[in-house]
Amino acid sequence: MPERTNYQKKVISRYYENRDQIDEQRLAELVTNLFLATTDKQRTKHWETAEGVMTRLGVPETRVEHVIKSKDPAVLAAVVDEMQRGAIKLKKPKKTGKSPDAS
Repeated sequence: MPERTNYQKKVISRYYENRDQIDEQRLAELVTNLFLATTDKQRTKHWETAEGVMTRLGVPETRVEHVIKSKDPAVLAAVVDEMQRGAIKLKKPKKTGKSPDAS
């Protein structure tokens, strides 16, 4: 694979610098998607994605388990609201040591 250009490296770097904001926005969008989902397959996929995003954001494990177990979009919406107000203490997972642009 060819080496990335400086421009590509900067784009990747900015993405990872803003990953938290991107994930918070994604979680808010998932609330809407869950309310609008018409099939069980769609709902299952959205819940899997929501679990991954909450874990990546550092939402406490017990909270993630409660939200996923409830399968209620309103509970997920409450988590998003609390995150936006700063009421949830987020614990960032430990980094693996890989750089974002490592292949």
